[in-house]
Amino acid sequence: MKNVLFVCSQNKLRSPTAEQVFATRRDIEVDSAGTNHDAENPLTPELVAWADIIFVMEKTHRTKLQKKFAKALKARVVCLDIPDDYAFMDPALVALLEERVPKHLR
Repeated sequence: MKNVLFVCSQNKLRSPTAEQVFATRRDIEVDSAGTNHDAENPLTPELVAWADIIFVMEKTHRTKLQKKFAKALKARVVCLDIPDDYAFMDPALVALLEERVPKHLR
């Protein structure tokens, strides 16, 4: 079973949506976190080390992840290029996630 981590800035809209969308899959364990220090669930070295694959919403998240957690980072990092333009569980956001994520989970 793969451990999948979704990362955005605040862990309020995009990454929690992704976590919820993919939580019912039986072949993966999912979690989400934010890169900002005041995120709902801040990114930690333990979470980074736990993950087999990390999906970041924007390139800035990848940069922060690589700079701050270089020692813990062993996972493949995939940038989904999803801007901070969506509400939690926005149907357009869900559609983007369902389109972009599964091909990386095979």
